Amino acid sequence: MAPGKHYRDVADIIRQAIASGVYPRGSLLPNEDQLAAELDVNRATVNKALNILKSEGLLRVHMGVGTRVHELPPILRDAAVRHSRAHRERGGVRGSLASELDQLGYTLDSDNTIGPGQPPPDVAHVLEVDPDSDSVIVRARRMRAQDVPIQIATSYIPREIADGTPIAERDPGVGGISSRLAELGYAQAEIEENLQVRPPTPDETRFLRMTPDQRVIEIFHIGWTATNRAVKVNVYILPSYQWNLRYRYPVDPA
Repeated sequence: MAPGKHYRDVADIIRQAIASGVYPRGSLLPNEDQLAAELDVNRATVNKALNILKSEGLLRVHMGVGTRVHELPPILRDAAVRHSRAHRERGGVRGSLASELDQLGYTLDSDNTIGPGQPPPDVAHVLEVDPDSDSVIVRARRMRAQDVPIQIATSYIPREIADGTPIAERDPGVGGISSRLAELGYAQAEIEENLQVRPPTPDETRFLRMTPDQRVIEIFHIGWTATNRAVKVNVYILPSYQWNLRYRYPVDPA
């Protein structure tokens, strides 16, 4: 065994091997004994290194199969671009995420539940609706790319706006609900996003195939009209290892 080779050094070596394609996305790693022999370290060192990479979301364990490199690299979520009409309607797609995935050559699959519902108190406060009644249309979506779960998203739109429109239907049409809001006279002129990083809930852990020691990014997204009315709240739950977030904005906004 090579003296002084730390488990973090071994994690760096394996991480670089994944980045360079030695271990492609979706492939099974050699078992711990094989890796120990290849890297000239003991198995305990390999085990510690793999645990680091699992916590980063770069690897995940398939029970009875082995340790697999996570299928998808991080996806760029570019807030300065994704809310434009041109982006969310590009190629006839149904919204910003569909456009982002289409550009990467990925297929979006989504389990959707849509209908009237009662908003959480913080959502009701922002939308100025009744928190104790079915005052909003709720669009709850569990989203996958290439059959890999990547996001949980829940949208809340006041029923006085959404009832009787495609917003309340399974397929809201090209561009998604933001385009329908614009057509109804509620175009969003400003976007606000509040982010927090936290452990996943048990339900999020199960769907997103995470471990309790990993973290999600929760984005509380508000769409404001030019008259300063909030017409949409989206709550996004993203595995932190699956997404790169980019924000660009004026230093001195008018």
